[in-house]
Amino acid sequence: MTPAADFTPIPPACLIETLRNRDNFLVATHVNPDGDAVGSAVALSMALEKIGKKIVLVDKHPVSPQYFFLPGHERFHTYETFQASGHRVSDFETLVMLDCNTVGRIGLESVEQHPAIEELKGAVAGGMFSIIIDHHQVNNDFGNVKWIDSAAAATGILVYSIIKTMGIPITMDMAENLYTAIVIDTGNFRFDNTTPDVLRIAAELADYGVSPGVIYEEVYESFSEDRFRLYMQVIGSIELHGDIAVSVVTRKMLDETSTTADDTENFVSFPRLMREVKISALVRELNSGGCKVSLRSKGAINISEVAEYFGGGGHRNAAGCRINAGVEDAKRLVLEKISEMAKR
Repeated sequence: MTPAADFTPIPPACLIETLRNRDNFLVATHVNPDGDAVGSAVALSMALEKIGKKIVLVDKHPVSPQYFFLPGHERFHTYETFQASGHRVSDFETLVMLDCNTVGRIGLESVEQHPAIEELKGAVAGGMFSIIIDHHQVNNDFGNVKWIDSAAAATGILVYSIIKTMGIPITMDMAENLYTAIVIDTGNFRFDNTTPDVLRIAAELADYGVSPGVIYEEVYESFSEDRFRLYMQVIGSIELHGDIAVSVVTRKMLDETSTTADDTENFVSFPRLMREVKISALVRELNSGGCKVSLRSKGAINISEVAEYFGGGGHRNAAGCRINAGVEDAKRLVLEKISEMAKR
């Protein structure tokens, strides 16, 4: 296989040293894990196991059926199954957080009480050694060893670079997970973060036997009938405000179509198919109250400013936040903030 290429990001030496010298890793990623989170975590776990490390993957929410095609997706525990399987946080010396960099993003600030969450929360508060690997730029001091590279199109690219730097042979299963991670966060290489280096990395992964056509079909052409019915309702909800498209997902829509929040992944991107739409916002009503807002933009429009105003974050062209308001009020607040940003 091709040796480590110059176009891959270079992991910090302290990160590589830490991964080599420590043995027991609890790998966590953000709530409602997407393809970048799942693919990155599974690939890293497979690689570290090859050099004798103990790895357990955990997330607050189960992996979406959309990603059941990924080899190794079943490695993920929820906090419930983590405890039921006999695991204890105290069995692990190191917490690795992938595709996120705050404890809130792995569910530790949840209002739900669960023994595993409480144990991990206590371990973190007590100084559990923590590694952060992420491409979302958020200003916080958490983490003993951090690699946050906002220039990377996906966390999967960072994990790919770690595996190559450590000299661990990449298997077909790892390659499928990493390729999927990149596909998700580049919109199948359609977004502005698709650089020549991203394509070179994708080509190397394809050399390991990954079929781009198969991955595309699994990610973008495998809707269930229920999910497609939800999709039609969401498309029908689109409102155009100049070059801004706003769509909604209500709890009633999910109930009527027998779907879940997982089924809304990527829905925010579809209004961007319209030439005149520069910004797309998807407002999803939460069971716990309030709304989750997903934001996408084209070109130089920095939509992360809007998300950050409401306490969220993300990238220039992809960001998100939560707003403690009903659907209509959340739509109004987001539109007002976008309009305010456009006037500057």
